Amino acid sequence: MVIIMKNIIDIQNVNLWYGDHQALYDVSMPVQKNKVTALIGPSGCGKSTLIRSINRMNDLIDGCRVEGRMMFHGEDIYGPGTDVIKVRKKIGMIFQKPNPFPMSVRDNITYGPKIHGITDKDELEGIVEKSLREAALWDEVKDRLDKSAMALSGGQQQRLCIARTLSVSPEVILMDEPTSALDPIATSKIEDLITELVKEYTVVIVTHNMQQAARISDYTGFMYIGEMVEFDKTEKIFQSPSKEMTDRYISGRFG
Repeated sequence: MVIIMKNIIDIQNVNLWYGDHQALYDVSMPVQKNKVTALIGPSGCGKSTLIRSINRMNDLIDGCRVEGRMMFHGEDIYGPGTDVIKVRKKIGMIFQKPNPFPMSVRDNITYGPKIHGITDKDELEGIVEKSLREAALWDEVKDRLDKSAMALSGGQQQRLCIARTLSVSPEVILMDEPTSALDPIATSKIEDLITELVKEYTVVIVTHNMQQAARISDYTGFMYIGEMVEFDKTEKIFQSPSKEMTDRYISGRFG
């Protein structure tokens, strides 16, 4: 199967080990610019490992080894001489549990830009407002920017983490089950936000919620035991998958 698309990321025959344990087996997957790509599959199938490998978060794990090619704008992010800090600036990460820094809302947003050398107060204030507006949070926190981020609700904290990621002008946003710790109302707000973000950014999301994948993604990859079983347009995956294993998982007959 060949899918022709404008890819911002191309994952090519990636194998990954944690020590002696192999977690990914020859995984290939395209990521199209300004689209939502969802990864689905049972727990422990390699979804989070794959998404964390896209911005080299797995480098932080002792004994992690990667083979294959992870192409971003045509350059291998695992190639020699790669600036990992720049990779993580351009490919941001949102985790399962909201993880705001224990500081003010404003300081959460300005933390990244300051690390990257922005010191002008007016520029930083502009980044704060722009990022919070893009994360659909500005109206809720504009009068409490100097209050602790820890006082926000769970859904607000997750949108703050998205705003914090946006503050350094990424191109790709990786989301590892970003709504699994949230209530249905907060989940709906995050899903609505994702559909807005793809107008400017590219989103890759890991989700256990197949209905969520069907609602918000353009492309879906189904993974099982470290392998990419099937990758296609979301409509195709959910309505007429090519592989029997995919069909059984989608229809709840898996296992």
